[in-house]
This record gives sequence, C-alpha cells and structure tokens, in this order.
Amino acid sequence: MPPFYSSHPVENMANKVCVTGAGGFIASWLVKLLLEKGYTVHGTARNPDDPKNCHLRELEGAKERLLLFKANLLDYDAIFAAVDGCIGVFHTASPVTDDPEQMVEPALKGTKNVITAAAEAGNVRRVVFTSSIGAVTMDPNRDPETVVDESCWSDLEFCKSTKNWYCYGKAVAEKASTDLAAQLGVDLVVINPVLVLGPLLQPTINASSIHVLKYMTGSAKTYVNSVQSYIHVQDVAAAHLLVFESPEANGRYLCAESVLHRSDVVDVLGSFFPDYPIPTRCSDEVKPRVKPYKFSNKKLRDLGLKFTPVNQALYDTVKSLQDKGHLGPAPAYKNGEHKTAI
Repeated sequence: MPPFYSSHPVENMANKVCVTGAGGFIASWLVKLLLEKGYTVHGTARNPDDPKNCHLRELEGAKERLLLFKANLLDYDAIFAAVDGCIGVFHTASPVTDDPEQMVEPALKGTKNVITAAAEAGNVRRVVFTSSIGAVTMDPNRDPETVVDESCWSDLEFCKSTKNWYCYGKAVAEKASTDLAAQLGVDLVVINPVLVLGPLLQPTINASSIHVLKYMTGSAKTYVNSVQSYIHVQDVAAAHLLVFESPEANGRYLCAESVLHRSDVVDVLGSFFPDYPIPTRCSDEVKPRVKPYKFSNKKLRDLGLKFTPVNQALYDTVKSLQDKGHLGPAPAYKNGEHKTAI
C-alpha cells in the first residue's frame, strides 16, 4: 500500500476524489473547497513531508478526510495508487517553465498517466483537467476582432518557433488527453484558466503572484505595452468543482473574468496601494496602445459560475503577499522618485 498522510483516513467511495499536485496555488484552493463540501481527497505531491505542503494539513476537514500520496507524474504506479477508489480526478499538476525538457514530456506523459489510471481504476466518473489559456490564444493569425472562446487553439508551430514551451506543452497535453480519454472511454472536461490571481494558501510564492509583486516592490520600473487576461483563484477552484458536479458539462471551459492592459493593472494597484513604488510609465510609448482582445466565458456562466471582479483579485493578491511576508510595508521601498519611474 502506498504511503499516505492523515491521522484518521476515511474510506468513503461515494465522495472520494483525487487532486494531482495538491500543494499548488490552484490545487490548494480546490482541495480546500472539496473538503468544505464533504469530499475525501487523495492529494498527490512529490514530497508530502515538504514544509511547502504543510498548509494542506491545516485546512478544515484535512485531519479526517485528506490523504497525501507521494507521487511523481511520470510514475504510473504511484499515480494509479492515488486515483484508485476515487469517483473523480482533478489533474491540476503541471510544470510551469519554458524549458522544453522540463515542460513538454512531464506535461504530456503525466497527463496520459492520469487518464490511463482513471480508466484502469474503473470507478472514476469524470476527470477534470487543468489546461491553460496558453493552449488557446497563441495564434499570430487570429483576427483581432475574433472572440476568443473554447473553439480557439494555439498554433503549435508558432509556439515552437517562439520557444514558448509552456504554451506548447499545455496545448499538446490537452490535445493528447482529449484523444486518449475518447479512446479509453473516460469522461473528460477541461478548464482553461487565464493568469490566476488572489490570496495564497501555500507558504511559497507562485509565478502569477510575481506578476503583481514586481510592480509593488519597484523592481519593475515601467510597465509593458501589452494585455493580459485575469481570473480569481477561488473562481478557478469553483469552476473545477462546478464542471465535475454538473452532468451536462462537456468539452473545454475558458475561465477568464477580464482582459486588462498593463496600464490598467498599475492604475488599479496604485488606487489601492498609493504608497508603493508602482510604475507610471510604459516601456514603449511610441507604438499604439495594444487593445484587449475579446473573449467569452459564457459556458461557465451558463453553468452558474459568478465571477469575482478583477479589481478584487488584484487587491486580494497584494494583501496576501503582505500577510505571507512576501511584501513589506511601503516605506521600505520609498526612494522619493517612485512615482516618476524611469
């Protein structure tokens, strides 16, 4: 029997689910939500004893209904042990890197292992796979007026030529998982989140929070002339559970609340936290301002998801960075010139 970590493990087939990469940003909120809803959770982690996973044991219900399995995505036997006996699987684990060796094979093989394990286990009713906006929007030929929705796919050759291996890996993993699930008779639903913001449950900082942190500390002296789509982490967790529990859910679901230009982002941050050295100048003031693209989140809204406004997501991110000790008080960064960044 594989090692698990719980004081009082409860074996209840009717509500047992697996979450891969349980200690991650999205996954931690998903585990929290599942426990609150009464599920028993099998969470996978490379090393359950690592202090970066300690927050999971502090969640309400974790002592009774959270079991952490030591599992690497490339180790099929370990993945199967975590999935076995579950009625649902949430595959959130994925590398976040543009190193092709560290991204592509783990994303592709790991996803195949999860789908195959779900099929072999026999009890899994649905697999929810966390893909990415990176599998959707990387297409240089898309008309600017096109509404980005679940029908859009990133251009794999463009991803390779621009060495965007994260987007490439997420796209090929999603395509492979869809094909394999159909072949093996696994009910698969995909969530495609955009850049995820909001409060941290884990003690370590994640890549999307750094997106905000750089503007707060003064390390980013200017902002770039580009746009980014955003979503609150609690909405992403809620979307995962919603598509799992909704019988009619199918296919892909774009999980996005807003698309903002970077100038809008720094303006919002500056309005909430005016004493921090938030940049006020664009690094490229010659080219026309990039326009936000159009998108549709209708599929998730039709299922009943209510989105948190992006301003709240930005505020919650900064407050969490402060509370977790990743962002000090504003006076520590003041230099008298921060409002005219160069």
